[in-house]
Amino acid sequence: MKRPAAFLLSLLIVAATALFGAPAGAQENPSPEPARLRLDLGQLSPRVITSADQAITVTGTVTNTGSRRIVKPMARLQIGERLASPRAMDSVLAGNPVQDTPLTEFTSLAEDLDPGQSARLTIAVPLTGPRGGALRPGVYPLLVNVNGTPEYGGPARLAAVSLLMPVLSTPGHQNNQATPRHSKLAVLWPITDSAPHIQSAPFGVPMTLTDDALADELSPGGRLYSLVSAARAAQETNPKIGGSLCFALDPDLLRTVDAMRNGYRVSGGATGKGADAASNWLAALRALVTGRCVIPLPFADADLTTLGKIRGADGNPDAGLMTTALNGTATIRQVLGVESKSGVLWPGGTPDDKALSAISSGGFQTVLTDSGKLRAGGDDETVTGAATLSDGLRAQPTNSMTTAGLTGFAPSPQTPTTYSGASQRAVSTQNGLAAVAFEAGLGRTDGATAGSLLVAPPRRWDATTDELNAFLSGLGKLTTAGVTAGSTLDDLLGATPDGSASLAADTRSDGGAAVAGQLSGLDQDATGLLSAMQIDPRNQVEPKAIVGPVRDALVRGSSTAFGPSAVASASANATAELAAIRDQVTVEQPKQTIALASGSSPLPVYVHNDLPVGVTAQIALRNNMGVRPEQADKNLLFPAKGGQTKYVQIEALRAGRLSVDVSLTTPSGTDLGATARFELTSTEYGPITIIFTVAAGCALLLLASRRIYRRIKESRGGTP
Repeated sequence: MKRPAAFLLSLLIVAATALFGAPAGAQENPSPEPARLRLDLGQLSPRVITSADQAITVTGTVTNTGSRRIVKPMARLQIGERLASPRAMDSVLAGNPVQDTPLTEFTSLAEDLDPGQSARLTIAVPLTGPRGGALRPGVYPLLVNVNGTPEYGGPARLAAVSLLMPVLSTPGHQNNQATPRHSKLAVLWPITDSAPHIQSAPFGVPMTLTDDALADELSPGGRLYSLVSAARAAQETNPKIGGSLCFALDPDLLRTVDAMRNGYRVSGGATGKGADAASNWLAALRALVTGRCVIPLPFADADLTTLGKIRGADGNPDAGLMTTALNGTATIRQVLGVESKSGVLWPGGTPDDKALSAISSGGFQTVLTDSGKLRAGGDDETVTGAATLSDGLRAQPTNSMTTAGLTGFAPSPQTPTTYSGASQRAVSTQNGLAAVAFEAGLGRTDGATAGSLLVAPPRRWDATTDELNAFLSGLGKLTTAGVTAGSTLDDLLGATPDGSASLAADTRSDGGAAVAGQLSGLDQDATGLLSAMQIDPRNQVEPKAIVGPVRDALVRGSSTAFGPSAVASASANATAELAAIRDQVTVEQPKQTIALASGSSPLPVYVHNDLPVGVTAQIALRNNMGVRPEQADKNLLFPAKGGQTKYVQIEALRAGRLSVDVSLTTPSGTDLGATARFELTSTEYGPITIIFTVAAGCALLLLASRRIYRRIKESRGGTP
């Protein structure tokens, strides 16, 4: 097509689009504009509105994260209708937009924002007069809305954060108070590691962590420090709320922090910096939980469904790993000197029937689980009260709405300008507080109220000290207003189960099979190592103590912190622990070429065993170029903490330079140490080679003689 004709066709297409609109598909599924601004909320005050409050104040920061200049960025606060149904609450907590009206006019933030620049956001909304008088007790959705004009574009909403606000009484009106509900309230307070940090902790060797992030979490301002300090402050300032907390402790975290006190190393060889922080934090935690409600999490917050699929050398599930995961009570007693509540477990994930059976066999009578995972009988209806599971276990539900609020919704790719509570700490704690108020009956038109509320924050709750204090202070206001009543886990467990229930099926596509498969191979290697060890009379160290860190690492590998796709991360610790054992029993690499004295000579193999136990192993020859071992592999005992030379009879198949790889394996086939390359020289053939050569020569001579005989006979006219 010629250029003028192509240009004319382009004009016709543009004109048709302008007249008749874009294709239907483009209108139905428009591509969302990329987020050009990031809105970070800093503070929100108050967290719960009462008749004494005179204004709402929101502060934060707006940052230009795009590539275009933003002209006249401005912000305002908007409010929606009071939420009256659980469906409406769930919709807001999921990030869905609501119909709202402005509480303020737009406030200018700056003349413009170049890429990378930030501006301070401050919005103050007076609650005096008609604006405050319109607020009735209940929960309201708020929206912090930021508009602006991108360079080469038009005015648009560029960032927004939605959150919820509980109102206990109408501002300025003493007689319009929330109806007292006195819902029993107890709160689980998770003290867990953000992720397993141990790289390796071999027997008798200082622990090595993957990084020093845990030291930061234990130090002032860190995540774990904040959880302890905020809970301690609540115990001192608001005993009702402080007494409603039940501390869910990760035994693996306690052991790790306890080991950090004695010094540790970080991957790469650096000395860890967190010994003092670990000592101080552990002392503060001990003071916090002494005489209080304490329950164990599975070791390393293991996913018990995945753990039950790890198979040992016999092909059956390794029951010993489940025992390790469920033995947290002993660790809590050993490290903190306190007794945890008997028979109660808060497992992560969704335990399957085999995991529930293991929990029951482990001495537990009650499991705490999200109410959204419980089903009444075979129905799809969720369960809100205590129920009986298989094996006679009691299921005590945690409130799913409050957990959703404290966790935050996943950002939607269709609304990239709206930020979720998952990325805004102030939003997630605020929404969790509002969910508690709503579930307790605040503003609900259906009259429903939760008789008891067990609040379960995210297991790896990442909130600042200020946000945790604000959350606990807000719970105190709800209790003072009579919406909730401070209670304890014991009170909730005292209620009679309503009936039977079952847990919803695991939503993971493979049910943890990929992680379990990877860990099963490592478990079999660990079993092979254990079977090759025996107690040394001088050291008196049990072989189980040597392999114990590997088994702990296998449990760690099933942690819910890793997620279903992190197979490599899940197996890294166990792989490192196995390597730490294997590398202590190894063949020494010869420093020079070994000259064989004859064609059939013994090969000297020097083996180091630095373990405090004896090890039975076999010497294996591989890639043996020109060398043949004259004896079959046999089991050899290498004593603890020493070296020993063993002689392997070999035969040189040819003269000259030869080579062979020498390695060690346990009798079950588990590799030990590194493979050593032996370089050899030989000037003679071995006797077996000579015998075979002579025999072959004789056979060749006989065949040649027979052939000559036949030819002579044929030439004389004889019959062949």
